[in-house]
Amino acid sequence: MADKVIVLGSEYVSSAVKKAQYPKDELPAVAFIGRSNVGKSSLINSLLNRKNLARTSQTPGKTQTINFYKVDLKIFRPPTHPSGVNPQAPALEPPPEPVLEPSPDPASEAPRGTVEGERRAFYVVDLPGYGYAKTSKSNRTAWLKFIDEYFSSARNLLFACLLVDIRHAPMDSDLDMFNRLVRLGVPVLVTATKADKISHAAQERQLDLIKQTFGIAELDVLPYSSTKNEGRSDLLDVIADCLLQ
Repeated sequence: MADKVIVLGSEYVSSAVKKAQYPKDELPAVAFIGRSNVGKSSLINSLLNRKNLARTSQTPGKTQTINFYKVDLKIFRPPTHPSGVNPQAPALEPPPEPVLEPSPDPASEAPRGTVEGERRAFYVVDLPGYGYAKTSKSNRTAWLKFIDEYFSSARNLLFACLLVDIRHAPMDSDLDMFNRLVRLGVPVLVTATKADKISHAAQERQLDLIKQTFGIAELDVLPYSSTKNEGRSDLLDVIADCLLQ
């Protein structure tokens, strides 16, 4: 399990509408997909600590290709006791106060007591938004075709982040995409965006509603605020743990 994760860098690599245009290397990947107005580009920029790596727009449906961003991480594991068990602090001993220092990445300092970090690279894969009513039917059909092609052929895909707006119940198009991913055997992490728009109490109610709508009571749903970076460290931890497996 990762103890702390630092984003060392990220860069745009390429765009694709067919398999022949995908990057040729075999790096692991995490895919991001959701409705056209769900805040996908903002979440990617927040996750990677960049302002305009993924282009945001006031007009939904601007992402019309599969965009690949290469990301370099440094992952710190907690120290392991010689017996193989992580040592536990005495029950009455308070944890040390964190040392806060300015840094480009809010999580850029290695935690005390961890082993030296391991570097890992992966792709963030930004897929076109679905469900945008103002685009043509032919465009929607074409986007779904190359989205399906990607998920069917991606051999090193760790999981897909299916983004839904925490303020609303998932729509039929969200359920369709969730079921599509499950049928293709893609692990799914449902991520509820725009969490800063409602109170914490309302978040809990909406998370329950999202689980009910998907029909899976034990479904993991990660609330995320791109504005406040809430949920960022949790999502980085999930990615890091997958990379270390």
